[in-house]
Amino acid sequence: MENRKTIAFFPEGAFGPALNSVGIAQACKDLGHRCVFLTDPGFAEVYEGYGFECRIVNLSEPMSAEEMAKYWSTFIDGHIPNFNLTPHDQIDNYVKECWEAIVDTSKWAEKDLPGVLDDLKPDLICIDNVVLFPAAKQFGVPWIRIISCSENEITDPWIPPHLSGCGESDRDCFEAYNSRFNEVIKPIHDVFNDFIESCGESTYPLGEFFEASPYMNLLLYPQPLQYQRKNALDPARFQYLEGCVRSEEDYTIPDFGDKNGSPLIYLSFGSLGSGDTDLLKRMIEVLGQQDFRVLVNIGDYSDAYGEVPDNIRIASWYPQPSVIAQVDAVIHHGGNNSFNECLYFGKPALIMPYVWDGHDNATRVQETGHGLKMHRANWSDAEFVFAIQSLLTDEAMHARLASTSEHMRAADGRRKAARIIDQLLGS
Repeated sequence: MENRKTIAFFPEGAFGPALNSVGIAQACKDLGHRCVFLTDPGFAEVYEGYGFECRIVNLSEPMSAEEMAKYWSTFIDGHIPNFNLTPHDQIDNYVKECWEAIVDTSKWAEKDLPGVLDDLKPDLICIDNVVLFPAAKQFGVPWIRIISCSENEITDPWIPPHLSGCGESDRDCFEAYNSRFNEVIKPIHDVFNDFIESCGESTYPLGEFFEASPYMNLLLYPQPLQYQRKNALDPARFQYLEGCVRSEEDYTIPDFGDKNGSPLIYLSFGSLGSGDTDLLKRMIEVLGQQDFRVLVNIGDYSDAYGEVPDNIRIASWYPQPSVIAQVDAVIHHGGNNSFNECLYFGKPALIMPYVWDGHDNATRVQETGHGLKMHRANWSDAEFVFAIQSLLTDEAMHARLASTSEHMRAADGRRKAARIIDQLLGS
């Protein structure tokens, strides 16, 4: 390809942004471009598994694999009680700790990122994160911000604050969340502003840790679920991808014997939520007594499980888009990939959020009639089963999902993103 360019993808070190960027990179690769992932060591294997080059940018103090596993185990165990709190009550613990860690990633990246960019010489940089990396902004090539979480990362007075889980018209909730968030986050924000100022950047207003790109910003939310904004986003700088679903290997549904005709349910709480094995075991016990077939993602915790009921299959990993395409309903935590994949394939979802934008996505899927929201742990067996049965039988919801799915498939978000990137590259 004569106009082959090098695109650097720099997503947050979490599976949601990482796999979203994989989907876009796959489409860019199909156009003939070279796609290289800038990544913390812990995620290099993920990108390499999809056939992409990697360059290491340490986002925290380097650890051995054993130390990293222990760190995450301690982190999850320490926060499981906080997963049951409201979004407002999580500000003082989970949200605070996350922003402290996120600021540290920016500071750590500045040690490696300038040299990595100088060596790679990308023609364009795609950043899927919630924090500024000064070296990426200052490198001298166009950079794109990807918003793979809820679209309220790009703020507006008429839409709920990011991470708040507020309903679209609940202004009292907006005010209460913003007030407490700014109060708790201010010391962390002050440290961040001192850091970026030392890098030659202007400081941000309280509560902001990143900015919209002057070149292009790509949001995932599909049109049927978008919020009504007071300040419309300029399409010259903001484009909605209408979802973005990566290409994944095929998946064959296992044999369930005499249950083969029963509704098929997929249950996944992501890499973080799978650490709450007691909750997943409780769900498996309830689901094992129903006339369902169930696929359960248990993450890296297979040692915590013994035998499961005959209608349950557990695995440490699934090629999720290929699975969701074949099931009748999904139970998940509201992460951006699960959220968009369910909508893309027109599958009703029971979202049981525990942190971050899962709260926003759960509220949004319910208030737009595309699924249901339920507390992750405060439910009776009967309430849990009733919610699933409702997903399976709500014809109005199914029709709405079918329409949204058709809309998203026609938009083909990852290829739309690739075309936009290609245009910015002048190919």
